[in-house]
Amino acid sequence: MFVIAAKRSFYKAANAVFGKIGGRSSEDVILQLIRTKCMPALLYGLEACPFRLSDYNYLDFVVNRFFYEIVQNE
Repeated sequence: MFVIAAKRSFYKAANAVFGKIGGRSSEDVILQLIRTKCMPALLYGLEACPFRLSDYNYLDFVVNRFFYEIVQNE
């Protein structure tokens, strides 16, 4: 259940970043903003929760899919 909430927080933060900058910025700026503002929302509290390998794969997919979308749209 925590993994789904982490995914939701990540996408909420990422959509807020894109809502402010849109596609007007370079990929480097977008990646830096995502790393600074969105990744903490995804990773917050992971140390306190027991995780299975499938949970790690799920979170990995969230990040990979998001970066794939950034590259596709450029």
